Amino acid sequence: MAIIKEVQGKSPQFGNDCYIAENATIVGDVVCGDQCSFWFNAVVRGDVHYIKMGNKVNVQDGACIHATYQKFPTNIGNNVSIGHHAIVHGCTVHDNVLIGMGAIVMDDCVIGENSIIAAGAVLTQGTIVEPGSIYAGVPAKFIKKVDIKLQEGEINRIANNYVKYSGWFK
Repeated sequence: MAIIKEVQGKSPQFGNDCYIAENATIVGDVVCGDQCSFWFNAVVRGDVHYIKMGNKVNVQDGACIHATYQKFPTNIGNNVSIGHHAIVHGCTVHDNVLIGMGAIVMDDCVIGENSIIAAGAVLTQGTIVEPGSIYAGVPAKFIKKVDIKLQEGEINRIANNYVKYSGWFK
């Protein structure tokens, strides 16, 4: 059974039609919208600051979402995919974003809408990703703009697939 735990008087809140894997951990001041999914070994810790997510956010296997005490909450928009073993920490992620497997997004970063953070990329503290950009590398740098093929074929496809996949487990 998933660990869903109150911390400091605040309990996670979930929208409609969400999926939570049996070994996901979601604690504290976490609010998510509809059709979100939290996969195996995902950890979402709203213990030191709030974490807010829109609709259709998928937090894939082993991913970790956290914040920084009294400094940086984590805000995540709609239609966002957080890849396997990614770390998203004290940052803002706008709508329609794909954060690749193993990527790290540090405090005070802002990822503009319709963007892709490549697998294994490290966004250092305070990085601003302009809307419609692909960032890759360590430290992550701008690679190119996201075209409609990538937006539809990757960002939207993955977010939609995770809504479908979650239906298999409900």
